[in-house]
Amino acid sequence: MGNWAGRTAAEIAAAVRAKEVTPREVVAEHLARIERLDGRVGAFRKVRSEAALAEADELASRADLAELPLAGVPLAVKDNLAVRGEAHRDGSAATPGTPADEDHVTVARLRAAGAVVVGLTNVPELCVFGTTEGVYGTTRNPWDLSRTAGGSSGGSAAAVAAGLVPLALGNDGMGSLRIPAANCGLVTLKPGHGVVPAGIGHGDWFGMAENGPLATTVEDLRLMLDVLAGSALPRASEPVSLRVAVALRSPLAGISVSRPYTTAVREAAGVLARGGHQVRRAEPPYPLSLGVTALRHWTAGTAVDAEGLDPARLARRTRVHAALGRRSVGSVRTGDARERLRAHLTPFFIEHDVLLTPALARRSPAAGPWHERGWLRNILANTAYSPFTPPWNLTGWPAMSVPLGTLPSGAPCAVQLVGRPGSEDVLLGLAQELEKRRPWQRTAPMTGAGS
Repeated sequence: MGNWAGRTAAEIAAAVRAKEVTPREVVAEHLARIERLDGRVGAFRKVRSEAALAEADELASRADLAELPLAGVPLAVKDNLAVRGEAHRDGSAATPGTPADEDHVTVARLRAAGAVVVGLTNVPELCVFGTTEGVYGTTRNPWDLSRTAGGSSGGSAAAVAAGLVPLALGNDGMGSLRIPAANCGLVTLKPGHGVVPAGIGHGDWFGMAENGPLATTVEDLRLMLDVLAGSALPRASEPVSLRVAVALRSPLAGISVSRPYTTAVREAAGVLARGGHQVRRAEPPYPLSLGVTALRHWTAGTAVDAEGLDPARLARRTRVHAALGRRSVGSVRTGDARERLRAHLTPFFIEHDVLLTPALARRSPAAGPWHERGWLRNILANTAYSPFTPPWNLTGWPAMSVPLGTLPSGAPCAVQLVGRPGSEDVLLGLAQELEKRRPWQRTAPMTGAGS
């Protein structure tokens, strides 16, 4: 049996456990696909060809192979997390090239579950922006190579969307999982604070950044999330009718939302209403200060991560971002602004169980050398297309991006689901309903399983 590239993680792991295929065969096929296609996509900074094959052979000899949930599943890891024996460069020429002595805890858990790390994926410098490009290349959306895959987990998302791996690990500090997932037609979940170990950069952007999975199906997403969390997340005992608020207005004043994204939300609302949920239009009471609060936290997180790095080796947009953030580090570190925002939005989530919004406001910017462009131009481009994600990093509440519908170019469209703390299973259940009633295509046609 062949053609394992393009299969789901659940399918691959089941076949490896049943000894229908060896880990080496699965990994070798995905490595060949990476070699054939990644020159166009730009998903990986480092491909671990020899190491991955050796680790696949070691995995095959494990006595517990038949029990591993991710047995033989090729995995891509975002290049701001430690992989033993590899440098993680965080998209920058200013970071050290010293190999890591140990795996990050999330990588260690995935490897213990049977996953094989085939490479480290591209990110924008210090994972700051919602486009992925820099000194290690430009990452493109496999559905539309003229467009960015998004960021900052852009390389991880592009790798999964192109069928180079079935699963990828990323993280999300202002939308960095949800933005590229929405661009690339994937399902992802930014877990609520404390569900999955963080340990990202120097302080997790004050607790706003969370590690999480990128996948093509909700089944695979659940599978990987359980491993990352260290145990299976609680499952609902029986279906319930949820109160779903539908919101179309941008959280940031002055940003319009394009028709494909509002259409996707209306389609999702219709699917959920037909499934028995109580769906009604209701806009969260976003404060007018939200944009300023988000900018202060965004820049302050970068300022902390840039400490100790040679400014001359950072891109100009990164230097400006960090310089502005240094003024806000002290006030941001108290957490007062985030607590006020949680208090402001909590009554809305007492009245409603789930919030349904567009994932993005418009299609992603064109792929190109954004790292060579001015700071303000980057900020305006990022904010104009991705205003819906930052509030839920500030609150620390779980949020998902779910593919639904298409853009005029044929690239995927997406919606966002947001819940109160501890509602990961609720969000996954709704995503599964959408997947069942409005199935999405798993990989981009130009790099589909038969390419």
